[in-house]
Amino acid sequence: MEEHRAHSRHRTFKAATIAFNRAGGISCTVRNLSDGGACLEVASPVGVPDDFTLVIESDHVTRPCHVCWRTGNRLGVAFAA
Repeated sequence: MEEHRAHSRHRTFKAATIAFNRAGGISCTVRNLSDGGACLEVASPVGVPDDFTLVIESDHVTRPCHVCWRTGNRLGVAFAA
């Protein structure tokens, strides 16, 4: 299979938060990560907006994101510039 991603992704298993509207957030797990984006797993995709801030507290990372795809309980996001 040919790879079409601009950045190679690295498998990971990190707890994170999908933050939006300054009102708490949705817990998620980062399944893979690259310089350009990530694959996130959520308990339920209901209520996850198209644009949000991904917060990975263990790495002190906060990145604005845009959802590129949704499949079941997984989301593919691109990091905004």
